[in-house]
Amino acid sequence: MSAATAAAGAAAAGVSLGATAATPAAPQRAVGSVTTRDGVVLYYKDWGPKNGQPVVFSHGWPLNSDSWESQMIFLAERGYRCIAHDRRGHGRSTQPWDGNDMDHYADDLAQVIEALDLHKAVLVGFSTGGGEVARYVGRHGTRRVAGLVLVSAVPPLMLKTADNPGGLPREVFDGIRAGSLSNRSQLYKDIASGPFFGFNRSGAKVSQGLIDAWWMQGMMAGHKNTYDSIKAFSETDFRDDLKKFDKPTLIIHGDDDQIVPVDASGRASAVIVKHAKLLVYPGAPHGLTDTHKDRVNNDLLAFLKG
Repeated sequence: MSAATAAAGAAAAGVSLGATAATPAAPQRAVGSVTTRDGVVLYYKDWGPKNGQPVVFSHGWPLNSDSWESQMIFLAERGYRCIAHDRRGHGRSTQPWDGNDMDHYADDLAQVIEALDLHKAVLVGFSTGGGEVARYVGRHGTRRVAGLVLVSAVPPLMLKTADNPGGLPREVFDGIRAGSLSNRSQLYKDIASGPFFGFNRSGAKVSQGLIDAWWMQGMMAGHKNTYDSIKAFSETDFRDDLKKFDKPTLIIHGDDDQIVPVDASGRASAVIVKHAKLLVYPGAPHGLTDTHKDRVNNDLLAFLKG
């Protein structure tokens, strides 16, 4: 298209291409970044009306904020301000060599909330992100929080120990670590095409798109960061953190979760968190925010409306 044609089109639309054109009002930023006190740059999305109640999403391993898109667009269209950041070392955030642990994850979440000056926020954590939310409450309290949601979440404690006999053996996580070092790309393809979405179950309707998106998000993350995060999500004990939950809490879990079994996680957390509401989805896998997104979306909306 020639410059003359462009100018003519702009004129017809009533738009000036000159330097004296009025500057439009700055739109709300849909994305941004927060630099933490230890110098990590955290990418975040900020969707929906600025004056809407904040809903803050924490993603799973080894994913990023893209994994929450189905929930964010649904709630943002209904008036909520939806915010999700890429955890340190994941997605578009920087990849620090150290600090890939739950205390840092929780402190990063706190700094995002503080930088955006959020109040009466509902914190929603999926899988590893559920641990991040729990540790946030344990370290920072609920002064800025109106509600808490754990989805397919790792608390109270994934690892089998003497006082947590229902957890998973250490060999399970050692296997994930070995797979990560041997062939990280193949490990992610195997997880996504198998247990994460339940695609290894007889009669499952396999989505190559979900598999590809999961693999892509995983490969965007740093190798060292995702490797360290295996220890963070599997060995961190969140039982004391859950005891500090003093806001309305919703727990969503599938009873066919092959990654984070419901008895050792969702049901166990519901026993610790006073007055928590537990929703168990029959036949649902770990990745139910995609496979059962319509139900998840509507259950989140009902919780937000109180």
